[in-house]
Amino acid sequence: MSPHRIDERAPVFVISVAAELSGMHPQTLRQYDRLGLVVPDRTRGRGRRYSARDIARLREIQALSQEDGVNLAGIKRILELQDEVGALREQLTAVQHALDRMTPAQRRVFAADADGEISALRRGERPRRRESSNALVVWRPRNRSW
Repeated sequence: MSPHRIDERAPVFVISVAAELSGMHPQTLRQYDRLGLVVPDRTRGRGRRYSARDIARLREIQALSQEDGVNLAGIKRILELQDEVGALREQLTAVQHALDRMTPAQRRVFAADADGEISALRRGERPRRRESSNALVVWRPRNRSW
């Protein structure tokens, strides 16, 4: 791997370069910004700065629109769902890492509250419930090694 790794989230491209790289007109990028499809970072002077990740998203929008015929409202929903899936994957990874750090006794039972907070429970212990709790309790049998 190269010692000089470029951060794909770094906002480095001005709108004209981003438009060129994505194959779109700068006015299209401004419209997408207004719609919330791709929201670039801003400089102090309010100039837009796009990252490599933004460019990839612009290309994805273009493909969904031109190749698949999806309208902008549909594209926005698709992107929102993709972002949600990404966030859930990150949360799942965090839960898996938390499980890896727990002792075997703690790993048997844990609870997640409505906010996604994970609590390890002792064997036989129930999660504390609020008046309108939506707690999820996961039980894993002893004979499996998870």
